[in-house]
Amino acid sequence: MTSIEALYPFLYATSGDLQSVLAAVRQSTVDKTREITALRHALFARDGDRLLACAHDLAVAFATGARLLAFGNGGSCTDAQDVATLFMHPGGGRRPLPAIALTSDVAVVTALSNDVGFEVVFARQIAAFGRPGDIALGLSTSGNSENLVRAFDEAARRGLRTVGLAGGQGGVMAELDTIDHLFVVPSASVHRIQEAQTTLYHVLWQLVVDQLPARRDLPTHGDPGSRPAARVRHLPGGEV
Repeated sequence: MTSIEALYPFLYATSGDLQSVLAAVRQSTVDKTREITALRHALFARDGDRLLACAHDLAVAFATGARLLAFGNGGSCTDAQDVATLFMHPGGGRRPLPAIALTSDVAVVTALSNDVGFEVVFARQIAAFGRPGDIALGLSTSGNSENLVRAFDEAARRGLRTVGLAGGQGGVMAELDTIDHLFVVPSASVHRIQEAQTTLYHVLWQLVVDQLPARRDLPTHGDPGSRPAARVRHLPGGEV
């Protein structure tokens, strides 16, 4: 059985009974919905406090003039663009927050990929656009993308706050000391990982924009270059 057959067995059923196929489709949908719902509940039960801490850190950064640089590959590229859009267009009468998706400029992405190498496509842009105290947010379902690893290295070297979203066991990203806030979705399914990551960054965005107008203790001026005292991450096996 191929991986596609395992995901959608009803598409390969030998029976010509339409009602049986439709019943299998319905059950598949129900099973996947239950799976992602349980995963989301488990994720927020484990990481809820850390999300609040991360949101406060980002709210402080935005209050002191930081901007967010988001990046990822493939489906995670689309998520990175969604992250930037969320902060730039928060709605509800809130002020937009400066955010850039590093995959949006096709000319820059293709020039770096062709002339230098795809592994530096994000790191070079962080070197050009990133300032101390800015925010670098990278997404990966595997945690093993070389261009993300290099981007986080460059971001940490330049004094940016760093946020990572990964899946499975966290991959290489779980081994880095350059990510301040790492959230790992403990699933082997790329589909469930991306669905849970979408929920994660939407909740993170909501927590950040809710804090900015309400918090009285957030600085409104000062050095945006101050970074968290320690990097914290949560892996499926526990916090390190």
